[in-house]
Amino acid sequence: MLPSFDDLGTDVLANIFGFLGPMDIMRARQNKKMREAAKKTIVPPTEFRIKSVRDYNLTAAMTTALPNLQQLSIGYLEPGHKFSDGEDPYDDEAERTAGYDTHDIDIISNFRELRSLVIINVIDEAPLNGRYPSLFNFPLLQKLTIVGCFIEWDLEMLGGLPLLEELDTDFGLTGNLSSLRVLKDTLKKATITGENDVEGNFMDLADFPHLRVLGLRGTIVKGDIRDISEHDFLSLESLTLPEGVYGASGHELQRISDAPDFIHTFLPIMRRRPNLRLTDWYGRLSDPDFSRMDLVFVQAGPRIGYRWQSGLGAPPRIRCEVNWLDPKPSRGSSDFEKYSKALNEIERKVKGTKLLRGFYEPPTEEEFHRLMDELED
Repeated sequence: MLPSFDDLGTDVLANIFGFLGPMDIMRARQNKKMREAAKKTIVPPTEFRIKSVRDYNLTAAMTTALPNLQQLSIGYLEPGHKFSDGEDPYDDEAERTAGYDTHDIDIISNFRELRSLVIINVIDEAPLNGRYPSLFNFPLLQKLTIVGCFIEWDLEMLGGLPLLEELDTDFGLTGNLSSLRVLKDTLKKATITGENDVEGNFMDLADFPHLRVLGLRGTIVKGDIRDISEHDFLSLESLTLPEGVYGASGHELQRISDAPDFIHTFLPIMRRRPNLRLTDWYGRLSDPDFSRMDLVFVQAGPRIGYRWQSGLGAPPRIRCEVNWLDPKPSRGSSDFEKYSKALNEIERKVKGTKLLRGFYEPPTEEEFHRLMDELED
């Protein structure tokens, strides 16, 4: 005789439920055995988002029905509703929402298998306000995103997330960058934007073996990009630094003639890190000239160069010729194919801009206006 569905044990049912999303599992809980199986189920990492009071009530039920939820997103509730204020909330926000119906955010601390937690606000209504220690005590969490909220927290609190791989946040953060060292062996991505009081030296993370993306534009971190040696940031692919770091994007040049020497300080780094993207880097004159041109890198395959081009807000958008720092790869070589493909992509992106042929640095004011007249004609 063939076994029936009723003969399946809770462990087998839990494995079957593991192929379903959280809502499907909740609907499948038809009897006691299925409810017990659901409690054992490691819910697959399918996003479940709290974006209404109904979602919140469902989440409250899931804390006991599906305690092994792995992925959760928290957003704005509904008009007149909010999550409970945390410790030391922003007074203005607490006063503004004093009459709102309040919902306990600490219920999510029951999800001990959580791998991804996203708290994001896309409306002018912050879902959380204050300090919430319970949000930083998930031993298996790998991804944490906190954006657009009035959450106050310190980098030291990440000690409660020992397996964290990705961190994305904006304002409200304090602490020293060195506090991230507890995540040295796991951290792959850290981006901190907005206005923060995060200090320290970006080189404190230089020996992180798996760090691929580092974005610190919203911090007051210091340092010198020339300190990066051949043994530092071995996996880094993207680097964005605040203005307090020497050589960061927006670095000020005193004169146009300073560009070649400054660019050459970057060359050893770029040679050692061919995968490092500096596409959003630019240098800016401390006393901008009439053309308001910025210094930018150009990298086409293995070939590196730089050029001057007008800033994003400076019409008309113009560019000078590229000052190549490497010889052109030999035709027919694999490097030539990479170079040609990358150069075509670069030219596609700047299509429609005005090229000042023959000029490798910004022209004089007289030359500039003459060239603009000729280009218009």
